[in-house]
Amino acid sequence: MTLLVVGSVAFDSVQTPFGKKERVLGGSANFFSMSASLLTRVQLVGVIGEDFPEDHVGYLQQRGVDTAGLTRVPGRTFHWRGRYEYDLNEAHTLETQLNVFADFRPNLPEAFRRPDHLFLANIDPELQALVLEQVTRPKLVALDTMNYWISGKRQALLKVLRDVDVLFVNDAEARQLSGEHNVVKAGAAIRKMGPRTVIIKRGEYGALMLEHGTAFYVPAYPLEDVFDPTGAGDTFAGGVMGALDRWGGFNTQTARQAMVVGGVLASFVVEDFSFDRLRTTSLEDVQRRYADLRQFTDFKDLPTAD
Repeated sequence: MTLLVVGSVAFDSVQTPFGKKERVLGGSANFFSMSASLLTRVQLVGVIGEDFPEDHVGYLQQRGVDTAGLTRVPGRTFHWRGRYEYDLNEAHTLETQLNVFADFRPNLPEAFRRPDHLFLANIDPELQALVLEQVTRPKLVALDTMNYWISGKRQALLKVLRDVDVLFVNDAEARQLSGEHNVVKAGAAIRKMGPRTVIIKRGEYGALMLEHGTAFYVPAYPLEDVFDPTGAGDTFAGGVMGALDRWGGFNTQTARQAMVVGGVLASFVVEDFSFDRLRTTSLEDVQRRYADLRQFTDFKDLPTAD
């Protein structure tokens, strides 16, 4: 099976109440690939500048990521600067330097045009549509977006959503896109736009998956130390999509298991800045926390009345 991701590869400068890091590795497709490559073969499409370290590209390749679609062009790599308060649930963007990403137009290598599963990371919906035009219809197409595109490119986003199977959004984005305050109603409204499944990322409160007539909730793994939530959503999506690709596709059972895997991987990435923690995370580590979550959420039926 093959999993294709198209999105940003970047530098992040992050300040949280627990520390500060300048120009660490980041970007939606980067976090996604670091996560999903623990589970399956990943094909990565993105753009980087002359300042992006070659050793990281080599490290991705060592993890089994095919970087034939990662293009290096003259200029500087996309750079995001942000700050988090103590609740760590919302990033405050201080500066965005698009740099080479401003002219990014995905052009997929021929070998990337028949993926089994496709993840369109958080980029301009017009670029997401351009990717869909270049691929033979995958078994599953998933898409992530954000408030900027929901308000600024709404019609383009609605158009691409018609061809999407799974939408990943956070709760605020789900409300903004749907016009519904309640997230369950929001998910139902979004499903009418095209996606048959809506996965709502809720940060420290876990994630909710909504399908026709069914819902599944996975809590966040309880942690004592959280340092940097940057990339947690992309890491979560990488875990979900990587697990689905590893297990051969989407059905109710595999999707629920994949949600737990995604939540577990997100629990690792927030324990350090950038994806330093993911570098040392093994599949055995994931399996242990997966088992922990099963134990944490296990409960029996209520006793019958006498």
